[in-house]
Amino acid sequence: MSSSRKLNIAVACGGTGGHTFPGLATARVLRARGHTVTLWIAGRDIEDQTVKGWDGPVFKTGARPLQRTPAALAALVRSLVRARRGLGEQSCDVLLAMGSYASLPPVLAARLARVPVVLHEANAIPGKAVAFLSRFAAATAISFSESARWLPRARVVQTGLPVRTELCGQPPLDGFRQSEGFTVFVTGGSQGAHVLNQICSTTLAAWGRAHPAAGLRVIHQTGAADEASVRAAYAGAGTDAQVFAFLGEMGRAFSAADLVIGRAGAATCAELCLCGVPALLVPLPTAVRDHQRANAAHLTGAGAADCCAQADFTPAWLTNFLDRIASDAPRRQTMRARALALAVPDAAQRLADLVASFSVER
Repeated sequence: MSSSRKLNIAVACGGTGGHTFPGLATARVLRARGHTVTLWIAGRDIEDQTVKGWDGPVFKTGARPLQRTPAALAALVRSLVRARRGLGEQSCDVLLAMGSYASLPPVLAARLARVPVVLHEANAIPGKAVAFLSRFAAATAISFSESARWLPRARVVQTGLPVRTELCGQPPLDGFRQSEGFTVFVTGGSQGAHVLNQICSTTLAAWGRAHPAAGLRVIHQTGAADEASVRAAYAGAGTDAQVFAFLGEMGRAFSAADLVIGRAGAATCAELCLCGVPALLVPLPTAVRDHQRANAAHLTGAGAADCCAQADFTPAWLTNFLDRIASDAPRRQTMRARALALAVPDAAQRLADLVASFSVER
């Protein structure tokens, strides 16, 4: 269902790539339908990379991670005032908020302005922002069916997680010395993950030297902090590796990969399923409410991925895993098929339908 009226829609998707990319995917669908869409972000430096491909209007709220300090409270008030002003200036008909701290000022401002709100929860276990803000929302869209039990008072609609469908069908990333081989893509998300960077770079470098016949090739997205050290580790071992602080060609990396090693953020899980890539997931142990473990369980339960707790993720463990998975092409093919079966390629269309359906009630 969708409104036939052309709407002014704000999409609040600031924070990390895990919130921004799904918001961007939905924003593009809404704009393609003729609606006027403004992207609302917090204004952090990391967002400059994630919204680089968006050529529509952008509004910066100045939202900051919540802390119990006078300075943080003052920042929240300033962001709330800015968001309230933005809703009025943009004649906003409906607000879509993708979760995280960046959603708090926009949703509270929309509540004050009586603008309908649609929330989206990416993870299997809702974050604190969505759990709190769902009481103000006309509907809360979810990616995993498991999320519903955590939101007993919300109107819940399962849409799946919007992802960048252009990731599919991309040509494999080139630039390797070897034309073919066993290709591992390591990614900790748009900001990297130090533990993965450290263990994967040293272990893969050693494993590649010990198994020259495997033709190991590595794609590694590190985040800015670890780029130099990871690059040096591979160079020192002579590994056929491409290292990026931030990789814009994720679709090409997924297409090239025989295996992805990464965290279990919702966007990562959804993109792995969309592209049908076998994965080893290492959930972030400090994730709020251990939601990454729950995300990973959704994939491992279906046979689409393997999972290792960070406490067990050692060079010895990873070496043994690589020994098994690199030589088991039939199992990797089964994992590909099961990942594809979990994908919801039209999630952005479903969420766009939901957003437009509430604006007519304003």
